[in-house]
Amino acid sequence: MLKTRARYHLGQVVRHRKHPFRGVVFDVDPTFANTEEWYESIPEEARPARDQPFYHLLAENDQSYYVAYVSEQNLEADYSGEPVGHPDLPEFFGEPENGTYPVHFQLN
Repeated sequence: MLKTRARYHLGQVVRHRKHPFRGVVFDVDPTFANTEEWYESIPEEARPARDQPFYHLLAENDQSYYVAYVSEQNLEADYSGEPVGHPDLPEFFGEPENGTYPVHFQLN
């Protein structure tokens, strides 16, 4: 049985360790669950291990907003207190409270 525990939680603001973007966690996969094509597109020397949590982020950088899929090893918590401006945030979360966005959607 696979035992993984996600370090980051829904609504938490995180930033990428190597690339200049940050975002809010809106989903977590306990292990890699994207396509092989996506995985193979990452240079081999930078390819993350599959057996770790992967996070879906409402992400932003200086130029745009997008959805990112990032391994846990490449993230760190963002304690800056700066709000994230992604336009889809209100669909999932309420206003930030103490640096975290409260979940605002219902699960089926």
